[in-house]
Amino acid sequence: MTGPLDGVRIIDLTAMISGPLATMMLADQGAEVIKVENPAGGDFTRSAANRQGDMSALYLNNNRNKKSVALNLKEPEGRAALLKLVATADVFVQNFRPGVIERMGLGEEELRKVAPDLIMVSISGFGDTGPYSQRPVYDPLIQGLSGLATVQAGSDGRRPQLVRTILPDKLTGVTAAQAITAALFARERSGKTQHVRLSMLDAIISFLWSSDMGSQTFVHGELPQQEAASFQDLIYETTTGYITIAVQNDREWQALIRAVDRPQWAEDPRFRTAELRQQNIDARLDLIQSVIKTDSAAHWLARLEQEQVPCAPVLTRTQMLDHPQVQANDLLVNYEHPQAGQVRQARGPSRFSGAPDQEMQGAPALGQHTRSLLADCGYSDDEIQELIDSGKASG
Repeated sequence: MTGPLDGVRIIDLTAMISGPLATMMLADQGAEVIKVENPAGGDFTRSAANRQGDMSALYLNNNRNKKSVALNLKEPEGRAALLKLVATADVFVQNFRPGVIERMGLGEEELRKVAPDLIMVSISGFGDTGPYSQRPVYDPLIQGLSGLATVQAGSDGRRPQLVRTILPDKLTGVTAAQAITAALFARERSGKTQHVRLSMLDAIISFLWSSDMGSQTFVHGELPQQEAASFQDLIYETTTGYITIAVQNDREWQALIRAVDRPQWAEDPRFRTAELRQQNIDARLDLIQSVIKTDSAAHWLARLEQEQVPCAPVLTRTQMLDHPQVQANDLLVNYEHPQAGQVRQARGPSRFSGAPDQEMQGAPALGQHTRSLLADCGYSDDEIQELIDSGKASG
């Protein structure tokens, strides 16, 4: 694919979500991403549920536009083949537990012998050091340890709740993709390469600090308990479904009063300023809900939009597909996958004026590109066949 990263070659040893999502974002932007997998099954997400044509949706949605090489890295021949690929690459990404890549004989020192200018990227769960560094990691563990689950609950005193999507995994992927492009830019400017390290825990705590760590920002005395802004979501029930309304400033509050025809709210001493409206948020939201539940979603959305009150329908995932704004953005792409058949996916969200959208290439079959890429590295047909026949590669 053409794109702003055209000409960049990435060796991808990642599995599951965070690493594969990062490298898929770069592949969508034109990088050549070579996913290296174990011949005995490959990335675990290949075997996930929700399948069609023996291809899981989870694998499809995190590995498009990549090439797959299947090598047994426990064998010297597999590692030797990988090093030949690394010698042609700009970036090497892995998300093994800290220390594993070095024990495999593929640490930074070994890789730089064949690729001195290589950008190396290591993604971990909890970080390279510390008491949790060697522990297995999954998304709920990061949500718990980072404080995200208590943020989601609304208050430190409430029962913690998980965000119902694997936010730490996916946000780490986005963070890693940005860090990789930053490292590539720095190498282009200075000629210096580097090893980028990041963890899921670091990514989420940094993410939370932007808006959810006010009580922890000022370093003085005992930290106040994080109180709830409200135990209610900004979701309102109508006679035909749900809508969301978000009002911040005085102009929007006055516009809401007009939209719901409740002029007496303007004189209510609890709501005269933004600060008071925040202090009395539960009472305010209860009043809004008492009115909104009397009519349909279509009625209220029309009234709110007329007064320029920020609002939107609350859609199911299937309803979202047909919403006119989603369709106007040309966000969803249907294409034919050789194994899975008709596939619908969301394109990369960033559009580059110098790189028109290209046709998507579906996630590869395990080892689909082993032969061609090893041939490019100088292996003969007989040598490739010998690796395959001995189980040290597949393709």
